[in-house]
Amino acid sequence: MTTSLTDDLLNQLQGQPLAQIGQQLGLSPSQASGAVSAALPLLLGALGRNAAQPQGAQALYGALERDHASLDIGSVLGSVMGGGGGGGGAGGQILGHIFGARQQGAAQGLGAATGLGSNQAGSLLQVLAPIVMAYLAKQVFSSGGNTLASQLPASPQSLEQALGQEQQTITQQGGIGGGLLGAVLDRDGDGDTDFSDLIGLAGSMMGGNQPRR
Repeated sequence: MTTSLTDDLLNQLQGQPLAQIGQQLGLSPSQASGAVSAALPLLLGALGRNAAQPQGAQALYGALERDHASLDIGSVLGSVMGGGGGGGGAGGQILGHIFGARQQGAAQGLGAATGLGSNQAGSLLQVLAPIVMAYLAKQVFSSGGNTLASQLPASPQSLEQALGQEQQTITQQGGIGGGLLGAVLDRDGDGDTDFSDLIGLAGSMMGGNQPRR
C-alpha cells in the first residue's frame, strides 16, 4: 500500500524541522503543525493541477531534475532558515511557478483557514515551497520508497500520474486541505475566490490558540 506524498512529507518534517519552521515564523508547536498540515496539500495539489496541463509535467520534471534533484530536505531547510531562499530558487519564485496569478489568493486562503493571516501564511508557503520541490525530486529520482512517485519509473508521465493521484486523494479527503485547494484553484474560473467557508476550519488543529502576530 502506498503512502500519500502529503503524509510522507509531513512525517519527515516532524520533530526538529517543524520546530525550526515554527520558531522562524513565531508559531507555537501546535500552530506550526496545523499550518504545515494545511499548506502541504495546497502545494502538492497545485503541482498536480500544473502537471495535468499541456507540457506541464515535462516542465516540472525538467525543473526537478535541473534544480532540485541534488538537494535534500535538511540542506534546503537550513538554507531557508538561514535566509538563503532554499536551493533552486527563492521560495517566492517557486510559488510564482506553482500558483501563477493565484499566489496571493493561496496565501489569503491559507491565512483565513488557519488564522495566521495572509502575511504569515505567505511566509510559511515561501519556506515550504523549496522543501516540497526537493522532496518531490527525491521521490521521483529514487526508487523503492513507499509513495507512488518513488515506485514508478522516473519520467514526466509518471510524475503526472503520481501528482494526479495525490490531487485526487486530497480532494476526496476533503477537510481543510481539500477545501483550501478547491477554493484557491477556483474551479469556476471566475477569478473570485471565496474563503469564507474556510475561516476557522483549523481551530481545533491549531490547538485553539491564536498565533502571535
